[in-house]
Amino acid sequence: MDRLEAMRVFVAVADAGGFAPAARQLNLSPPAVTRSIAALEQHLGVRLLHRTTRLVRVTEAGARYLDDCRRILAEVEEAEASVGGAHAEPQGVLGVTAPAMFGPMYVAPLLLDFLAQHPRVRVRSVFVDRVVNLIDEGLDVAVRIARLPDSSLTAVRVGAVRRVVVASPAYLAARGTPRTPADLAEHDAIGFTPAGGAPAPWVFRADERAPPQTVQPRVRLEVNGSEVGIQAALAGFGLTRALSYQVAPHVQAGTLRIVLAEYELRPIPIHLVYPEGRRAAAKVRAFVAFAAERLRQDPRLALPS
Repeated sequence: MDRLEAMRVFVAVADAGGFAPAARQLNLSPPAVTRSIAALEQHLGVRLLHRTTRLVRVTEAGARYLDDCRRILAEVEEAEASVGGAHAEPQGVLGVTAPAMFGPMYVAPLLLDFLAQHPRVRVRSVFVDRVVNLIDEGLDVAVRIARLPDSSLTAVRVGAVRRVVVASPAYLAARGTPRTPADLAEHDAIGFTPAGGAPAPWVFRADERAPPQTVQPRVRLEVNGSEVGIQAALAGFGLTRALSYQVAPHVQAGTLRIVLAEYELRPIPIHLVYPEGRRAAAKVRAFVAFAAERLRQDPRLALPS
């Protein structure tokens, strides 16, 4: 059994959700695909796929093995491409991850332009609100909006965002504009609730030398996603907190206004991070340089002076 070929077949079946569509994609016969999966399962001693007359889905063991297959196949492709000159010309699959809102707003347009410039590159994007392990998930570049811990990853700073409090002009006209964090006690708020937890308190600081001030506003609506909180604020329901990039279009359009700006915490840096530094493949180095230049030019992500 060609184990790498069997891995490719398994990934194709998992992605296509069936043996027949995977066979068409791989230009193989359905019986050949079935035999390949059966031989792989026999070799591993576990069932990788649940089969029914209507669908095929991976088992729990299959899901873990699928992640490993993706990583191994990406590394093999990278090694082959490297010998063929991938460190000179961008080519192969580029995996990019970014936060769920930042990705569609800022990264997706970059990826489209990058693909237009580099026809030998293919892109896999993963936009999620969690810290993705690049090595484990077979990805190349991540956008991180955070103060980074020490790690072996190379980090390129491309901007910064603020954590802001916003409300609609109609709400502020009706209820007044808060001048200090203590004024939040007189206002309705939209609170962010982590899974299974209480609404997160709002933290402010008027002076870098002073300790932060924690305020628990009067929350009438709890949400677990920034987009819902922003929509509620646009509808005049109350004040909400968000990262400045998330509300930038609404602030620019005048449908939301920032309040309590003088009490904000320090801006949060934005980095592009990737493994291998100068040894990174051309596709990674080219994308990081391309994305860094574009993101640094965006005034909504401007580095603080």
